[in-house]
Amino acid sequence: MNKSTSDKIIKYIKKNGQATANELVDFLDISRQALFKHHLSKMIENKVLVKIGKPPKVFYFIKKLEHTKNVKIDSNIEKIINDNYLIITPAGEKKEGFTGFVYWCDKNSLDIHKTADDYIKTLNKYSKYKKNDLIDGKPKFKSTFKNVFLDYIFYLDFYSIERFGKTKLGQLLLYGKQSGNKKIIKKVVEIVRPKIEKIIKQYKIDAVGFIPWTVKREVQFMRELEKNLKLNKKSISISKIKTEIIVPQKTLSKLNDRIENAGKTIILTETGKYNNILLIDDAVGSGATLNEVAKQIKNKKIAKKVIGLSLTGSFKGFEVISEV
Repeated sequence: MNKSTSDKIIKYIKKNGQATANELVDFLDISRQALFKHHLSKMIENKVLVKIGKPPKVFYFIKKLEHTKNVKIDSNIEKIINDNYLIITPAGEKKEGFTGFVYWCDKNSLDIHKTADDYIKTLNKYSKYKKNDLIDGKPKFKSTFKNVFLDYIFYLDFYSIERFGKTKLGQLLLYGKQSGNKKIIKKVVEIVRPKIEKIIKQYKIDAVGFIPWTVKREVQFMRELEKNLKLNKKSISISKIKTEIIVPQKTLSKLNDRIENAGKTIILTETGKYNNILLIDDAVGSGATLNEVAKQIKNKKIAKKVIGLSLTGSFKGFEVISEV
């Protein structure tokens, strides 16, 4: 990479805030091929530049220096943060682990060492709800519904935790679903597949049902989830009725409205008979959809037992994850 050319690129971007490839081609008076092959690709690889956007609208920025190398912290704490922390910035950048944690602390003017200690304590507080990597959601369902038709209901993680907001899985779920980013969805699959396979083995699951979506999107999260999980189990037929006016669950603030919505618009068209069915949803707020589908399964005697599984859940109420 020609040093003088790279310096010109940096000066141009610093002056203008950002630049497109076309702008740099005109400014440098070189071919697009030369720009990409000898300059942009290497400057991104060397973490001098960062690009944002998708063709044909791609912009190049000066990459801000990370300060993680200057922060000394207990190696065990750093490992826990690296394993658990992830943040999506307002500009759409995914920052994982300790780098993301430092970014969040800097953004909120927080002392990194004290905040790291607080984060570990908060994780420990919530980990008490987990047993064998699963959160038992049955107590919440029993306190929410008069009749619970699920024999078991588990969450793989909380959608968010106090003070620190969305968990790693919560972040990936939200932005994977909203943006339809297939790379993010595959990352979700990578995290959840081993846990789902463990449940299938432990509870001798012989059929799986995926809760259908209610919001029309170009890329449907649940469809991608089912396709990429490749669970090698019979998939039962669950349909969402197309009503004149589509009312997504997340727009309803009252529990009875959610129960009515799920009971009247989601129909089980399955005719097979099974021992144990696993119902999978992306996020449980009220739990009305999972419970109503389980009710239909039990009433039609399609399965002896129904195990519900949500990738994320909340014990504080369904308004917490209504954004998903």
